[in-house]
Parts: sequence; C-alpha cells; structure tokens
Amino acid sequence: MNFPMFFALASVAAGIEGAIGYPRVLFAAIGHPVTWIGGLIAFADRWLNRDDLPFGQRRLLGAAALVLVLGVAGACAFFIEQFILHVGLPPFLSLILLALAASTLIAQKSLGQHVRAVALALEDSGLPGGRVAVGAIVGRNVDALDEAGVCRAAIESLAENFSDGVVAPIFWLALGGLPGGVAYKALNTADSMIGHLTPRHKAFGFAAAKLDDLANFLPARLSAVFIVIAAAVLPGADAAAAWRATRRDARGHPSPNAGWPEAAFAGALGLQLGGPRQYGDKLVTDGWMGTGSAEAAPEAIYCALALYRRACLVNLALVGLAALCLNWPG
Repeated sequence: MNFPMFFALASVAAGIEGAIGYPRVLFAAIGHPVTWIGGLIAFADRWLNRDDLPFGQRRLLGAAALVLVLGVAGACAFFIEQFILHVGLPPFLSLILLALAASTLIAQKSLGQHVRAVALALEDSGLPGGRVAVGAIVGRNVDALDEAGVCRAAIESLAENFSDGVVAPIFWLALGGLPGGVAYKALNTADSMIGHLTPRHKAFGFAAAKLDDLANFLPARLSAVFIVIAAAVLPGADAAAAWRATRRDARGHPSPNAGWPEAAFAGALGLQLGGPRQYGDKLVTDGWMGTGSAEAAPEAIYCALALYRRACLVNLALVGLAALCLNWPG
C-alpha cells in the first residue's frame, strides 16, 4: 500500500466508523483492540515499574516499555496489512477489509454517544444522574460539580477527544497506514494509562506523556481549524469567535494540545470552558477559555454535539478530497 492509498484508507475507515461505530456484538465476542493494547501496557507497568528503583532508571524502563508496546502493536498491524494485501483479494475488497480494521482506532460514534448520555441523564435523572454519566468520560471529582459544571465537563471532553480520538487517528492512518494508526493508538493508550504526574508514574510514564504530546501537536491544531469551519455552517455558532478564542486562549491551557479544540468549542458556542476544577481533593485553577457564559445547560451539550458532527464531516471531507486528488489517474 502506497502513501496515496493511506489517505483512501483513512477516509473509508472514518466513514465506516462514523456510520456503524464498533459493533456491540463484536465487542462482546473479542473485546476491543485498545483493551488488548492496554493489557500489554498494564503488564509492562506491573513488571518494570518497580518502586525500589531510582527515578532515572524508572524513566529509562518506561521508555523501553513504550518502545516495546509501540513495536509489538505496529508489527502486528503491519503483518495484518500485508496479509490482507497479498492474500489475493481484489484491491477494492482489500481496502474495505483494511478500513474495517482501521475503523476500530477511531471514536467518532462512541464519543458522541457518551457525551449525549450526559445530557439525557441530566434531563431524566437530574444532577445525580448527570454526575454518574459524566464520570464515565472525565477524571475530575464529579461530586464537586453543579449542573453547569457537569455540562462544561462533557463539552470539554467532547472537544479534547475530538482531537485525540478522531482527528489524530485519522491523521496517522493517512500518514502511516494501518501500522501508523495502530502505533498512535498504542501511544495514546499508554499516555492515558501511565502518562500521569502521580508518584508511581511520574518517571515511568514520562516518555509516553511527552511523545503523545508530540504526536498530537498537529492534529490538535487541525482539530481547531475543523471546528472553526464547522461553526461557519452551523446556525447559531460563531466561527469568528471560535477563531478569536483559539488564538487568544489555546496556549493558556496547561496541556500543549487540549486547549486548541476546547478554546474553539468555547468561542463557537459562546461559552466559557476550563476554569477551576477538582481532581480528588486537589483544586486545579486553570484559566477560562472563551468570553461567554460559564452557566452551561443540557441544551449546550446538544449544540456542542451538532458542532462536533459537522467538524467530523469537515475532517472526513478534507481527507476524502486529499485521497481523490492523490489517487486521481494521471
């Protein structure tokens, strides 16, 4: 498979996942590829991340574990890709099979479902139900959230995961085919599991956290552009405000990447996102993004989902257009 076909693979995979997601019957039968990768990361964490080792050695072992995880995941994807390409199937069918495999790396449909569940829970079960639903997608202390805080948390999760759960996997599929997409997903999973500043993982997860920041650098900024374009075609959204908020507020976020899509969402929807939040007993006083109201309601989640769906379509359209241009005969 050559470089132009990587873009075709990425666009077809995104279209498949956006339409059908990851089938529940398949999840019940074999789980999800991310859980397989997570099992390998947990194994490495359990056996290599020893509390009795010095900080520098734990950092080195964490880097070695990351190389192992990325190598195993990427190699498995490469062998699957080569098998499908050389088993004698027609090229179109090979592309569809590879796209089905690649679609498992993208989270368009499931992300929208999880965020929509927060709004539905608030409407059906009030604040207690909303806290439970948002607790499934954020790591902050949900017991400290009022209704507006629950809504903001859901929208912030939607924005951040649009970047690293949708744009970034498609980006790396387009650049590196199935091995590139799988390697990115393995890296992102490692960051979510061990890339924390906790006493146990500050050293061991250092390499995963830093490399994940690097891998998401361009996708995060592209995601903000896609959100601005989507806001231009969504009634009630403000593309100009999204652009201003991104330029003004994105770099103020403690994460080098998460602020870009979050600031764009805040500006487009006329909200303030970010601000103080509580993780366990620790209060984190981040700055606000956007200049609108922080008093978000369930309706704001539905507006955010409408913006998100259009941003996904913008992403798909641009990757598909690139695929057509790169693969056009002559």
